[in-house]
Amino acid sequence: MCGLTVGDPVLRSGKPLSVELGPGLMSNIYDGIQRPLKAIQEASQSIYIPRGISTPALDKSFGWEFEPLHFQVGDHITGGDVYGRVYENSLVTIHNIMLPPKSRGTITYIAPKGQYTLEDVVLETEFEGETTKHTMRQLWPVRSPRPVAEKLSANHPLLTGQRVLDSLFPCVQGGTTAIPGAFGCGKTVISQSLSKYSNSDIIIYVGCGERGNEMAEVLMDFPELSIEVEGRKESIMKRTTLVANTSNMPVAAREASIYTGITLSEYFRDMGKNVAMMADSTSRWAEALREISGRLAEMPADSGYPAYLGARLASFYERAGRVTCLGNPSREGSVTVVGAVSPPGGDLSDPVTTSTLGIVQVFWGLDKKLAQRKHFPSVNWNLSYSKYMNVLEPYYEKNDPEYIHLRDKCKEILQMEENLSEIVQLVGKSGLNETDKITLEVAQIIKDDFLQQNGYSNYDRYCPFFKTTWMLRNMIGFYDRATHTVEASNNQITWSKIRESMGDILYKLSSMKFEDPADGEDVLVEKYTALYKEIEAKFSDLEA
Repeated sequence: MCGLTVGDPVLRSGKPLSVELGPGLMSNIYDGIQRPLKAIQEASQSIYIPRGISTPALDKSFGWEFEPLHFQVGDHITGGDVYGRVYENSLVTIHNIMLPPKSRGTITYIAPKGQYTLEDVVLETEFEGETTKHTMRQLWPVRSPRPVAEKLSANHPLLTGQRVLDSLFPCVQGGTTAIPGAFGCGKTVISQSLSKYSNSDIIIYVGCGERGNEMAEVLMDFPELSIEVEGRKESIMKRTTLVANTSNMPVAAREASIYTGITLSEYFRDMGKNVAMMADSTSRWAEALREISGRLAEMPADSGYPAYLGARLASFYERAGRVTCLGNPSREGSVTVVGAVSPPGGDLSDPVTTSTLGIVQVFWGLDKKLAQRKHFPSVNWNLSYSKYMNVLEPYYEKNDPEYIHLRDKCKEILQMEENLSEIVQLVGKSGLNETDKITLEVAQIIKDDFLQQNGYSNYDRYCPFFKTTWMLRNMIGFYDRATHTVEASNNQITWSKIRESMGDILYKLSSMKFEDPADGEDVLVEKYTALYKEIEAKFSDLEA
């Protein structure tokens, strides 16, 4: 692939595959071994990567505005200490310059404030008579996790903007998530939605063995999308790095691309940032492992995958987490890993899926039947789970004490509807008692107007947490009042009577999703509160 021929001399570098870390990573698109694709295209004027081309990952000629921090000549410095910073871009304003983790010594020179390239020496240290020169760039082997001071338990949710995920199956900043699903279920759209709208500081998006047009879509969409920061709009591409290793690129680089992505994530985590890494898809990565393993004549295991598949997956996912970073000043960062899994035919007993589910803490299972009904996101609420519920309870108690009850009630209604659906198929809806009829109707509202979300509309492509909570509060409030009214009247007031007298309320419940978050939290909360009071008043009149 690299233009080698028989008889060419081969020299060993003696180094493992490493990536360059430093200013200039944001807004870039790399291949699996960190070759900048835009720079290659400009150099070769070709839509394909020419054989044997090698381009530095970071621009060595660009001048960065370096600002030294509180360190002076004679001070002792250890690995992870932040000794300077540069301005990366208008969204990621501060890029910390850190001493590489395994370095230490006494400072003999630190560069004054000014413009420097990545080749210029900005720090010199001396340790045991040996002088080391440091630039703003550092190399790190991709298969070695970057060291941390301490691993912490997660305590803050990863807000995705998707109601079904934020309300029923939340993930945390520093968590691990798998999204298995068959072809066409919407794995890539969920991954892209996370990249666009999640509450992360940095996004690393790894397109690993998937179609090239999906990466092209990311490259076209992301520059046009913006987030508001301090009253100004900024392109989200400024906080994103793409690692593209599409299905027509070399298999060996595909296997490396996941490690490249997680190493870039760890570098930004060490600055004290919350990083979200999307791997789309880990199945293609496992297939690359299988192919390389076959070429090495290793003993195949289940479905031809190597016996160490589970260990490799575990070593990748365990690099996620919330940590206390090395060095001073004290800072915390996190890496959240979201891995899409593409089992053949949606078969969840596939070795990659079963190995992944034994490792990750959140499972967003996509359902082909929901996707065929055009119910997106097609997350199956009976199949999916999150093991972070207990960890996040203090956060929910602090922000909305009522929320945990609402979420549990919503799950209960959906579970009851699942149980009742078999009875309905046998005896029909008319054979049910009144409270069961209410359960079925409210479950339908929850499914169609709460769990379903139009990712291509202005009002519903992103749902902030306050909107999610208020929609749930009004729907569950309606269910509780309707059930109470029927039971208090000894079934004198039937569901059909409630439906006739409250047609406008049911319409308003279904229309809550059309409220645009861009109008502001105060405006939306006022409307939702008015609806809640209207529901209470209508039921009071009905009971009178």
